Amino acid sequence: MTFQKTALLGLLILPALALAQAPAPKAAGIESQGYIWNAQQGEKIEALHLQGSVKDGAESYEVCGACHLPSGAGRPDGTFPQLAGQHTTVLIKQMADIRAGLRDNPTMYPFAKTLTDPQELANTAAYINSLCIPLNHGHYDGADAALQVEKGKALYEKECKDCHGPNGQGDKEKFYPVIAGQHYKYLLRQMTTIRDGKRRNANPDMVKIIRKYDDDQLVAISAYQASLVMPGAMCQVAAAKK
Repeated sequence: MTFQKTALLGLLILPALALAQAPAPKAAGIESQGYIWNAQQGEKIEALHLQGSVKDGAESYEVCGACHLPSGAGRPDGTFPQLAGQHTTVLIKQMADIRAGLRDNPTMYPFAKTLTDPQELANTAAYINSLCIPLNHGHYDGADAALQVEKGKALYEKECKDCHGPNGQGDKEKFYPVIAGQHYKYLLRQMTTIRDGKRRNANPDMVKIIRKYDDDQLVAISAYQASLVMPGAMCQVAAAKK
């Protein structure tokens, strides 16, 4: 089955699957004093120690491509994030957290649950990581774009760059995600959710930093982050067929 057919099928069955599946469990997150942001246990630690197969991951990714697109580009409107080129550690953590009820994502949960075991988590992450990061992603497009990017750069370089890197490359070993090539609207939504204490698997260190920023500052930071590029890791992706 082609990626295009798989994507169409996935979009058609998504509501039915979401209704048919039991709701995700809800484990304690950042609201709990006993929460450990990145506890190395369960299927996550197993997957992190496995060698992922890009070839096998291409097959398991097909169900993901319905929303995130075959290219891994996601949607410029921010409904689904850009995944291509993301660190395998970050991908495994997020998939495992959703499966375990540490991150709330009722849309993705039924699909994340279809991955059968830690090896399939590792395979899917390896395939996604192998995809080039799209250049044509969602940017801040307001009339004041240049000003917002300039403001965001100053804020980013003050407190974000040490973890996420000067080009938004993140840090694989520390589970800091690649943000270069990510959609502006997705970045803004996630940072707002983290600031407001609603993303339960957020890094507590980031929560401490981001909680002081107001909405206007988050817009500026997101606008700058969406402008970041990683030389040699990005490509022009053909527009998805409607």
